[in-house]
Amino acid sequence: MAEAHQAVAFQFTVTPDGVDFRLSREALKHVYLSGINSWKKRLIRIKNGILRGVYPGSPTSWLVVIMATVGSSFCNVDISLGLVSCIQRCLPQGCGPYQTPQTRALLSMAIFSTGVWVTGIFFFRQTLKLLLCYHGWMFEMHGKTSNLTRIWAMCIRLLSSRHPMLYSFQTSLPKLPVPRVSATIQRYLESVRPLLDDEEYYRMELLAKEFQDKTAPRLQKYLVLKSWWASNYVSDWWEEYIYLRGRSPLMVNSNYYVMDLVLIKNTDVQAARLGNIIHAMIMYRRKLDREEIKPCLCAPTRWRGCSTPLGSRARTQGRFFKLWLYEGARLLKPQDLEMQFQRILDDPSPPQPGEEKLAALTAGGRVEWAQARQAFFSSGKNKAALEAIERAAFFVALDEESYSYDPEDEASLSLYGKALLHGNCYNRWFDKSFTLISFKNGQLGLNAEHAWADAPIIGHLWEFVLGTDSFHLGYTETGHCLGKPNPALAPPTRLQWDIPKQCQAVIESSYQVAKALADDVELYCFQFLPFGKGLIKKCRTSPDAFVQIALQLAHFRDRGKFCLTYEASMTRMFREGRTETVRSCTSESTAFVQAMMEGSHTKADLRDLFQKAAKKHQNMYRLAMTGAGIDRHLFCLYLVSKYLGVSSPFLAEVLSEPWRLSTSQIPQSQIRMFDPEQHPNHLGAGGGFGPVADDGYGVSYMIAGENTIFFHISSKFSSSETNAQRFGNHIRKALLDIADLFQVPKAYS
Repeated sequence: MAEAHQAVAFQFTVTPDGVDFRLSREALKHVYLSGINSWKKRLIRIKNGILRGVYPGSPTSWLVVIMATVGSSFCNVDISLGLVSCIQRCLPQGCGPYQTPQTRALLSMAIFSTGVWVTGIFFFRQTLKLLLCYHGWMFEMHGKTSNLTRIWAMCIRLLSSRHPMLYSFQTSLPKLPVPRVSATIQRYLESVRPLLDDEEYYRMELLAKEFQDKTAPRLQKYLVLKSWWASNYVSDWWEEYIYLRGRSPLMVNSNYYVMDLVLIKNTDVQAARLGNIIHAMIMYRRKLDREEIKPCLCAPTRWRGCSTPLGSRARTQGRFFKLWLYEGARLLKPQDLEMQFQRILDDPSPPQPGEEKLAALTAGGRVEWAQARQAFFSSGKNKAALEAIERAAFFVALDEESYSYDPEDEASLSLYGKALLHGNCYNRWFDKSFTLISFKNGQLGLNAEHAWADAPIIGHLWEFVLGTDSFHLGYTETGHCLGKPNPALAPPTRLQWDIPKQCQAVIESSYQVAKALADDVELYCFQFLPFGKGLIKKCRTSPDAFVQIALQLAHFRDRGKFCLTYEASMTRMFREGRTETVRSCTSESTAFVQAMMEGSHTKADLRDLFQKAAKKHQNMYRLAMTGAGIDRHLFCLYLVSKYLGVSSPFLAEVLSEPWRLSTSQIPQSQIRMFDPEQHPNHLGAGGGFGPVADDGYGVSYMIAGENTIFFHISSKFSSSETNAQRFGNHIRKALLDIADLFQVPKAYS
């Protein structure tokens, strides 16, 4: 029993002779070593802060500048052009450290050298920021690089050649620019033109003109002022109002899921897979803390959760354990972690009253959870147990069921996705930055909370972890972690709860809300095998544009009409940038779809219409990435209007328009952990999310290499207008029909 082995730092009893204290040396040892480990981390962060703060300078370069100044002085060469003498005259006279001329001269040269060194750092950073403001390279045709872009690329390589730390370039990133109101409104009207008839469009034009002439100038001034003051004029409001202030359940509505490698299996031992994966995760976290990860446009944000305990779930659903990842200052080895998880899996203790469905509180309404937290989790053992979960690095769910992808059983991928998206509504802790989900057969997955980071961030971590698991850690022939575990390790600690009947009633109510939401979600996931990125490139178009136009064709065939379409793009070329919206339903894409539906156009005409639509989509995507999007600007103008108490019919209508087709592409590879050509079966299937609108679709896709694409399509059973599997079949046909326009060889069709 795990309860019998809980480590207690000290105990005391009151006896006739006084108070008898009993100290646990083992527990005190862990407390001491944990403190040492914590101080080591603090020192590392302080050191990294200094090195990051002076990048590309370094203490060594500072000494070199001082030595050069002093050396030139001994050679009677004044490289300071008289500044050293000027500094020396300004130093206070009298006793103390300045009493000798030699000391005063050396101090003056040190001050001058430090000034030169700091000026050089400032010049470097400003030059790099100026270079990073150039986005012309994004709008050039593939294979037609201008001389200006070549010079720009050479300068970027030169200035970033010295090995940077993760956040070395953070202060050199330019701020997200505030677009002109006229440009945003023009692009907005252009985006809704194919969705409105002439009368509706004329009405929207009048609303937009009234807003631009009367209301927008005042709102824009406040927004420009914020852009000068804040690091990013969008991100803090986006996090607060889109994520943190939302009162609907996180499950399905906000959280998203990520799948494991689906075409290979390293082991079917549940505890062993967790041992390797979690060891790799903490290796990644250590690299993150030490800023050893190479910076890139999609570099990870800071990992929420700073303590070392790990909250995990046992295989018998509804029991909570705390598992320490360190023994003192030493990270537990994979074989030790395997042993610890096996101890949890073997524990036969039943759930405490109210414990089994406790996590349903995080799956239901946010108001109900906040009220329950205040009423039942603000003191005593419930508060201590909740803090253990919330202070943990991440959360692990140990499931009794088995899920995986079987190419011979198409439904298997959808069932796997459903298990990751919502599970049984009480076996995931949806509030955590992410929940690592472990199935009985060793298959894994993630359920990630959206407020702290977008999908590419969690994808960066997941790529590192899966690559480390497969190519660096490995398993024995029987599927266990390599090496022998240390049986003397203290077992995981069972969290203790005292959940009264009133709280149990709230838990059950949240569970019913979450279950109704989960049961309403239809998820259809499939692997598209006829072709992938390789063939699309032969069509001389962007793979993303190819898929997005296919989605427009599929949606029209499915619903008989066009709809407002959301595609997420990144703005991480700017400081603290997150996402922007690409409105994929354009006049060009609708013209192509209508021509396809008419069936009277030649292939040459259809190819020409397709290329125009693809070119338009690529241009819109580039505009969004370079800060010239539509929706984030309008969102911030709307917030300013609310702060000022200004009414705007135009903004109210824009912000109320439903996204009936919400789409997102998942990057396949951000870091090169292995050669995909040598290991073609090491493919993840990406991940997905719930539908944004009750009568709409959520579509996530990953162009997984040269020959396949994974799709994740969600909708709601309660809508009579949508059907995820039907839409998936339309997507298949649309992709094949577009490929046929380019006379794709029969082998692909």
